[in-house]
Amino acid sequence: MAQRVVVTLFDDIDGGEAAETIAFGLDGKSYEIDLSQTNAKKLRKALAPYLDAARKQSKSGKAYRHTAVAADPAAVRAWARSHRMDVPPRGRIPKKVYEAFDAAN
Repeated sequence: MAQRVVVTLFDDIDGGEAAETIAFGLDGKSYEIDLSQTNAKKLRKALAPYLDAARKQSKSGKAYRHTAVAADPAAVRAWARSHRMDVPPRGRIPKKVYEAFDAAN
């Protein structure tokens, strides 16, 4: 015996037939709402200015952070040697050398 299941979505705003389910989040909580095409357009239009100004969250759930990029170590070593600073030929460059390089550039 075969069964056929039909799921009908109803618009959660006006009770009419819904065209889609929209998922969204606010204040750390996730929500879903079933909306008709008209109400879905209204929701997207209302949220558009906020979405344009918002940052996307990473897959891990943590916000993206901008980090500074350190100067090229070879360039820092060459600069330090030209300014008669003690810098090892290999390995970690002391923080004071990076700070002096950043201050000079």
